[in-house]
Amino acid sequence: MESPPKSPNRSSGTSLMENLLGLLRVRVKRGVNLAVRDVRSSDPYAVIKMGKQKLKTHVMKKNVNPEWNEDLTLSISDPNLPIKLTVYDHDTFSKDDKMGDAEFTINPYLEALRMHLEGLPSGTIISRVQPSRQNCLAEESCIFWNDGRVVQDICLRLRNVECGEVELQLQWIDLPGSKGL
Repeated sequence: MESPPKSPNRSSGTSLMENLLGLLRVRVKRGVNLAVRDVRSSDPYAVIKMGKQKLKTHVMKKNVNPEWNEDLTLSISDPNLPIKLTVYDHDTFSKDDKMGDAEFTINPYLEALRMHLEGLPSGTIISRVQPSRQNCLAEESCIFWNDGRVVQDICLRLRNVECGEVELQLQWIDLPGSKGL
């Protein structure tokens, strides 16, 4: 007896949801003292990459201290992949100029999430991540409990550029049907 043919859109019997741990909402808050790439200013936007996912913010015209306050959502299936942030200067008639990059991991954040700390007072600091040669932190990053959620504030110092920092905030979104943490 022959087995039925495999469906072409199923890869070895596992669906995307079965591998998915959940979603990570990365709020790209703002850039601080970004490099000037045009005559007197820059038109910056940020790109976040993790594995094959690539998301970007809107372009902020003529602003080296942009307030993006934009939420970009990544699907997390491999939490060990680094997240890379690159800032570019948007140019109309030529290739966009790179304004620096940074990289970070979400392992400390996920460890805090796995602690299941329901019932803590809002504002309680769960853990702190120190700047080191292994990360791009500009200052200590606090992971804290805020209104029933684990949140991490991150300030990244951009590399490969003369100046600039980007402030982010991480928040986890549980997905029904996903593997979960």
